[in-house]
Amino acid sequence: MSKDATKIYVLDTNILLHEPLAFLSFQEHDVMIPMTVLEELDHIKDSKKDVARDARVAIRAMENILADAAPEQMTAGVSLAGQGSKEHGPTGHLSIYTDLLMEVNKQVFTSNENDNRIINVALDMQTTHPQREVILVTKDINMRLKAKGAGMKYVEDYRTDQLIDDIKYLSKGYIKVNGRFWDTVSDVESHTEGRDTIHRIALNQLPELYINAFIVDEASEFCGVVESFDDTHAELLDLGVERLMSRQAWGIQPKNMPQAMALHALLDPHIDLVILTGPAGSGKTVLALAAALEMVVEKNMYDKIIVTRSTPEIAESIGFLPGTEEEKMAPWLSAITDSLEALHHQDVNTSGSLSYIMEKANIQFKSVNFMRGRSIQNAIVILDESQNLTASQLKTIITRCGEGTKLIVGGNLAQIDSNYLSAVTSGLTYLVEKFKHFSGSSTIMLDGVVRSRLAEFAENSL
Repeated sequence: MSKDATKIYVLDTNILLHEPLAFLSFQEHDVMIPMTVLEELDHIKDSKKDVARDARVAIRAMENILADAAPEQMTAGVSLAGQGSKEHGPTGHLSIYTDLLMEVNKQVFTSNENDNRIINVALDMQTTHPQREVILVTKDINMRLKAKGAGMKYVEDYRTDQLIDDIKYLSKGYIKVNGRFWDTVSDVESHTEGRDTIHRIALNQLPELYINAFIVDEASEFCGVVESFDDTHAELLDLGVERLMSRQAWGIQPKNMPQAMALHALLDPHIDLVILTGPAGSGKTVLALAAALEMVVEKNMYDKIIVTRSTPEIAESIGFLPGTEEEKMAPWLSAITDSLEALHHQDVNTSGSLSYIMEKANIQFKSVNFMRGRSIQNAIVILDESQNLTASQLKTIITRCGEGTKLIVGGNLAQIDSNYLSAVTSGLTYLVEKFKHFSGSSTIMLDGVVRSRLAEFAENSL
């Protein structure tokens, strides 16, 4: 491939904070990092932001490649051959653009804002390399608009880790069969294992399956979960609709079929990761807490409950509020404490105050910032508001979970507060699709607002 046929990608800072090794993801094309980006990474790496670690990882990774390069080589580009996944295919080059010395007459934006300086670099590269496609990559929507308005021909979001093109294709965790399930299948072998009934069904009679997916029918007469499948047959555990709907956890009973399926996954000791998505008021937090209390207090299956969530500004530092870590987290975890109070007052068998229940269940409120470096054993970890986290940040939390730990991840993709994430690029979306085929995980998209008729009207009408 000729040099002119390859592209030049100019990366914004937020790309390297989103994915520190992003510069290795552009195959045979060249990647340019403006000096302004290095300045921003340097400022962030020593901050108290959760993305400080990502900044340090990005800096170290680039230093490993550019350490032995002369200044002229850094400007011209150092080969990425042998780096990451590219060692078996065509590779591009990594270079640093020293925009600090850019001539004034080359600058479209004359103000010294970092975004403007980065756009100036991309525009200059577009002018000096007219034979090549120069692309500015940024997750900042406003920056993309500014760049296009200033004359940048190609501006893109970073989509290498984007697994779906439209949120409507996101896995729901269950598959709905039209009509009655038993009218659609004929080649069935059934057997019992204890109290459970397993159906072995020919794969060509079923829709596309994945492990732990639920199958329900339109008539609400059948609900099963995929236990296993091979090239010819699938084995479904018959859950029984009435039995499923009558199941309880800490006094909470499901109000619809998605909630019933979610409760089944939450209480299943063989499922290490449960992902709950859905609109506000669909019951994600209440179900997670009810199941956690049931398994910790009533069944003694786990030692404690750790509750955490992302704070604004992509898990920004919890700041300088007075008090302990748990007291600082209180404003961010009010949704959790509200749900705890609702569960406490609803359970007629519960004695003692709310603080007594929290002490008995050993409920701990932790900041996402301080989850890094820990190894959490034999606990239930509830991660709320996960739609505001990147895939890299979610990976950090998941890898903290040690033996005997169950992770419950909840989020509403319609309520993303991050400036750099959308529903399709959210770490929650990435998690749903990436873990879809993992035998130790289960996903349920809750639908229907059960909080109140006022909340339901607002969710559906506003």
